[in-house]
Amino acid sequence: MNAQHPSGRARTAVVIGGGVAGPVAALALQKAGIAATVYEAHRPGTGSKGGPLTLAPNGLSALRVVGADADLAETGIPTPRMVVHSGAGKVLGAIEHAPELPTMVTLSRGRMTELLQARAEAAGVPIVYGRRFVDATDTGRSVIAQFDDHTTAEADVLIGCDGIRSTVRSHIDPAGPRPRYTGLIGLGGFIEGPAGVVDTGGAFHMVFGRRAFFGHLSDGERTGWFANLPVKRLDRDALRATAFEEWTARMRAAFADDASPALRLLDHVTPASFIPPSPLEDLPHLPHWSKGRIALIGDAAHAASPSSGQGASLAAESAIELARCLRDLPVDRAFQAYEAIRRGRVERIIAAAARTNQSKAAGPIAARIRDAVMPFVMERFMTPERTAWQHAHAIDWGRRVR
Repeated sequence: MNAQHPSGRARTAVVIGGGVAGPVAALALQKAGIAATVYEAHRPGTGSKGGPLTLAPNGLSALRVVGADADLAETGIPTPRMVVHSGAGKVLGAIEHAPELPTMVTLSRGRMTELLQARAEAAGVPIVYGRRFVDATDTGRSVIAQFDDHTTAEADVLIGCDGIRSTVRSHIDPAGPRPRYTGLIGLGGFIEGPAGVVDTGGAFHMVFGRRAFFGHLSDGERTGWFANLPVKRLDRDALRATAFEEWTARMRAAFADDASPALRLLDHVTPASFIPPSPLEDLPHLPHWSKGRIALIGDAAHAASPSSGQGASLAAESAIELARCLRDLPVDRAFQAYEAIRRGRVERIIAAAARTNQSKAAGPIAARIRDAVMPFVMERFMTPERTAWQHAHAIDWGRRVR
């Protein structure tokens, strides 16, 4: 068993989950002088490739703390601009990102995970693949993680980075809230080569269609796209059972009357490049982010729906902040400080994304009102100055936590 550090501070950590938050947490913990091992349930190459995922400037700033920003920026599609359209083709507004901030970048979730895992392993972080967390025992002096292959791992702390349906979270608060369905499902993917659309010049085009929401960007060689379809009653079994051909038919029907490139792009979508649908969910408020020597980060603690454009970025921020707190404080105080630093910010972003989801699923009358007022709203409230609270957020790694 690990000997307790005289100061009560952690020296070792077990990190559950090797997606975005896990490798970043391990790198930050290493930078803080805490040895971390990551345990990932999926073996390399077996997980979902995922659709387009955007890293906001604040996420890239967080990744820069552990030297993980450059690989992603070089691999992804630079995305300094977002253009919002109505289903009739009218431009409702554009969001320009401040030139002094890191340029937003878009890549597939699977590629992002691969790059972060490779960065962590190159830095000497052990990653154990194919081992699924099932339970933990907090001894008061350490935590013993138990896995589905009957092996265990022990450390001073255990960090749950295992996503919105977190098993670690159920250990902390079995009666806690479950993810909230937004009324939308997400589909998407990446198309290599010609996709029926032109290079978007660094712009991600978003369309509030008459029946569904559509987004795409392209650098001429790769095209990322996604669709959000309103589905009032979620049936996970039905989602899994619906074939590719039916989904493409449903999307064609949804976008048939829109002035957008959706139908042309769908001509180039294949079963191999298509990411199966999943519900858009969030986790607005989790009462407990930690218990004893176990804590949560990323979607396990504060899942924002994909409409936020901030999920991966918030996960990276929280990973860095938790490591900074564990560097400077005993475990119990570190977890308290981490939650105090992060909760207000992440819940504000989650609430903003929830409002966006309502706009995506608007009925005919609400949609007309939305399209009428959105140009004013975007011009007045979506400027770099008004969005700086999200995008210009930066973590001062050198500042001590007290």
